[in-house]
Amino acid sequence: MAGLKPSEVPPTTAVKFLGAGTAACFADLLTFPLDTAKVRLQIQGEKQVTQAAQRPQYHGVLGTILTMVRTEGPRSLYSGLVAGLQRQMSFASIRIGLYDSAKQLYSPKGCDYSSITTRILAGCTTGAMAVCCAQPTDVVKVRFQAGIHLGAGSNRKYSGTMDAYRTIAREEGFRGLWKGTFPNITRNSIVNCAEMVTYDIIKEKLLDYRLLTDNFPCHFISAFGAGFCATVVASPVDVVKTRYMNSPPGQYRSPLDCMLKMVAREGPMAFYKGFTPSFLRLGTWNVVMFVTYEQLKRALMKVQMLRESSF
Repeated sequence: MAGLKPSEVPPTTAVKFLGAGTAACFADLLTFPLDTAKVRLQIQGEKQVTQAAQRPQYHGVLGTILTMVRTEGPRSLYSGLVAGLQRQMSFASIRIGLYDSAKQLYSPKGCDYSSITTRILAGCTTGAMAVCCAQPTDVVKVRFQAGIHLGAGSNRKYSGTMDAYRTIAREEGFRGLWKGTFPNITRNSIVNCAEMVTYDIIKEKLLDYRLLTDNFPCHFISAFGAGFCATVVASPVDVVKTRYMNSPPGQYRSPLDCMLKMVAREGPMAFYKGFTPSFLRLGTWNVVMFVTYEQLKRALMKVQMLRESSF
């Protein structure tokens, strides 16, 4: 590696793992209010079913955010942030940081090019692995974000993140922390494929055709495309996942039951409730995360090379 610049040295798996988790946490800090608005819009119809003629409380992304600030205070926009950062540090580190390693695992030996099938398999694998490790943090995050919909007399008012983990485990059992694992695996496998494969391909083509160099504009365009594709294909599963994870015990028998009841009561367009904040959030999140991730990989490799050269 002597004489090579940090940008020319392939980052190690450890660098990718740490860089992905850190970049995802930074992106979450900037986009969390949009994610909270998305959750509120997604579960709004569910609340209306139980309160017949009540008018929607939230109208659009900006309206949702302003209503929350007015009725609950600005801090409500970041309710569940601690669990969200815990989720990203464990979740993104695996699904993004190990993506290239999974690609190598599925690629034939000696092959430098990864096919679409290989990339999809890698995306599904790391997406599923990440959910299996981080599901409890996602359950707690959604419960905090949807808090106002639990009702004034709800016993799901948590004093803090650790209290939420303990309370859910005590009241709903260990399975409560893993509620919605299957729809979440489905959702995140789809999201991971859409994000990682789209980003991978767009970036690769921009570099191969020499339209851009490996710098900010290239990363920005690739990340924006990845965010849009991820939102389009994942919104239906995301809505079902959010409602099922936020539901009290006994409301739905299964994710499929949740989906069927939602369609029967609200129609198929319910699958795309909260689409605008989902896209705003995923698009912004992807741009911030991937741009930060690329810079962190270079910075961490530079530190590693400096350490190696000092010995």
